[in-house]
Amino acid sequence: MESRSIKYAPLSSKLKAKKGSRIESLICCNKLGVFSHLIEKVSSLRRMNQKTVEEGAVRRRLPVLAVLMIFATGAARAQSAPSDQTEQIRILLERVQQLEKRVADLETKTPAPRVPAAEVAASIPAAPKPEMAEAAPPPGPMHQHETTESQTTTRQLEARYPSLQIRGFGDVDFSTTDQRGAISGFNLGQLDLHLASALSHKVTYFGEMTFNAQPTGYTVEVERSIIRYDYNDFFKMSFGRYHTPIGYWNTAFHHGAWLQTTISRPDMVRIGGTFIPVHFVGVLAEGNIPSGGAGLSYNAGVGNGRGSIISRPGDGGDNNNNRAWVANLYSRPTKLYGLQMGVSVYRDKITLPIVSPAGNEFREWISAAHIVWTKETPEFLAEFANVNHKNILTNATTNNQAYYVQVGYRLPWLEKTLKPYYRFEHTHTPLSEQVFTNQDLVGSILGLRYDITNYASFKGEYRNTKRLPTDPRVNGAFFQTDFTF
Repeated sequence: MESRSIKYAPLSSKLKAKKGSRIESLICCNKLGVFSHLIEKVSSLRRMNQKTVEEGAVRRRLPVLAVLMIFATGAARAQSAPSDQTEQIRILLERVQQLEKRVADLETKTPAPRVPAAEVAASIPAAPKPEMAEAAPPPGPMHQHETTESQTTTRQLEARYPSLQIRGFGDVDFSTTDQRGAISGFNLGQLDLHLASALSHKVTYFGEMTFNAQPTGYTVEVERSIIRYDYNDFFKMSFGRYHTPIGYWNTAFHHGAWLQTTISRPDMVRIGGTFIPVHFVGVLAEGNIPSGGAGLSYNAGVGNGRGSIISRPGDGGDNNNNRAWVANLYSRPTKLYGLQMGVSVYRDKITLPIVSPAGNEFREWISAAHIVWTKETPEFLAEFANVNHKNILTNATTNNQAYYVQVGYRLPWLEKTLKPYYRFEHTHTPLSEQVFTNQDLVGSILGLRYDITNYASFKGEYRNTKRLPTDPRVNGAFFQTDFTF
């Protein structure tokens, strides 16, 4: 018997050891199972929380954190619990029951109501509005200078280089007037494409092309082609073809008709017009000026200036050895968001292709000023420009003036889709002017803009204009639907 006891003693010890290790394994498994179960529940709750609004999400996260803290405390206590394995199992089971009850309570709570996307969209003013494509801003408060417009587009580009983004604009027009000999009908407006690409962290490219309907087909025009290096917010340098930074409209509203409130530009900044040089080819520096709340910014450039056809810049090279230069200084006070005031100066030498006895070379000085309020309740735009021409041979001097004042108001009804507006403009060229043909104009425009969607609008205008004192007044009705895509 003694020998048997001695013989089976090791076996008994082994059985006890196996039994103890099996219980420990069960405990570990239970712990892992409980932990996995809790993780699954917490993950489920997190997915539910993501579907609620931010406030509801914050409230729901607090109980989840509490659950995790309770579990962590329970695990710590279980490690310091009595060595008795049965007692440890009982404590774990109690903890599991408590946690399951807490999770069940959290699951039965009703999540915060979610605002439908349609209601969110409806609460956004229908005013079209980048500053560029540039990422197409609404025409009122979001209209900004070309600099801000380019910055907005650049931030939206992907991190990989190059990264091209394309945005388009288009319009279809109808007009009828009582002018003798005028023909009413439809007209396909410009198809305008904006191309933006980041070439590196600090180098970007922007291009603009238009397709224009003509009686015999379509013409393609490179309106802007700019490569820019951003050193910092105070200094950016670019090269290419720009909209000349004179005044406000020429750099705030580009070729896409959807960007602007009205159907057409003021006559003094009309595309293809001659009163100011709409385009400029050369180098341009721009940036902010440290000025506190005054919000000062600048543009300064040197380029070819007007070409032999004075409505066009010297795309293929200047027609004389004198470079044009332009400077623009404007302020956007931080405490008066929407207000912009600025002054501009432009200097050039014009060489006309036809030589007359009085000479064909003129010095040109353009001085301009503007004040605008771009918020749409109300919108207010006003610009003035004086173009001085001096004959180099005879020293004869002429001054040409033009200005416009435009007001608009976004009505609060019908989801803010209606915006009536009025514009008065006046241009005067003296009879002794040798560079310009007569551009005299006195005109009024009364119109209404209706935003069909956030990306398309319908406009209707009544116009009353008069050119020469001997000309009769011309009345007309103009309609346009424009869009961005």
